[in-house]
Amino acid sequence: MSLFITSLNSGSNGNCYYVGNDQEAILVDVGISCRETEKRMARLGLSMQKVKAIFVSHEHSDHIRGIPVLAKKYQLPVYITPGTLMHLSGVDHFKVHHLSAFQTVSIGNLEVTSFPKMHDASEPHSFIVSCNDVKVGVFTDLGIVCDQLIRYFSQCHAAFLEANYDDDMLDKGGYPYYLKQRIRGGKGHLSNKQALGLFMTHRPPHMTHLLLSHLSKNNNDPKLVEELFTNCADGINIIVASRHQETPVYYISSTVVQAEPLGQLGLSF
Repeated sequence: MSLFITSLNSGSNGNCYYVGNDQEAILVDVGISCRETEKRMARLGLSMQKVKAIFVSHEHSDHIRGIPVLAKKYQLPVYITPGTLMHLSGVDHFKVHHLSAFQTVSIGNLEVTSFPKMHDASEPHSFIVSCNDVKVGVFTDLGIVCDQLIRYFSQCHAAFLEANYDDDMLDKGGYPYYLKQRIRGGKGHLSNKQALGLFMTHRPPHMTHLLLSHLSKNNNDPKLVEELFTNCADGINIIVASRHQETPVYYISSTVVQAEPLGQLGLSF
């Protein structure tokens, strides 16, 4: 069974990632409004009725802003660590399920595994979503490339991977010194160079798609990032996830390489 993936939005103004199969889907984070989530999914031909759960990476507002309204409207269970839940109000506690590190949750035929990451939040986690032998990772808001990230990234057929900032742009930009140190201080964000190093060293031979995510508005350039990774892609589809709109839906399979996004093929599901 294959997986369909899209970034509905990616950046400090809101993050929301969709991973699903033919029967069910999950959202990782909902940092945009319920209405905007619905609009973007509708434009892609995706049905909210297939969304069966929301998984929360951490409590920063660009990841949780839309959860209370969306979860209530569609009666969706929210999978979240106890520490993260302390920072999220307005969610029906009967729909809350506590996550713990390395726990695997089954949502129909999807299996979602969480693991800790380094970020300046209470109990931040990344996720890998599996369906049979197909695996998709959601790896953003990463302070460092840790052993667990390497372990799970090297299993993925596709991944959302943070490439937050360009070192030179951050150095020469107008952010105060303390903020620059927070961004690159080990519990902030992953640079283009760090993300590229992970990609070059640990990408598996079966990887087909890499969606570069959570780009900084002020300290990065989508064209720069796309060129940097495309030059080293060796046939892997490189997509820069936008902070303004959804990406097309991509079809991820263990046996079929889909070079074009489904949205360009006139398909809906």
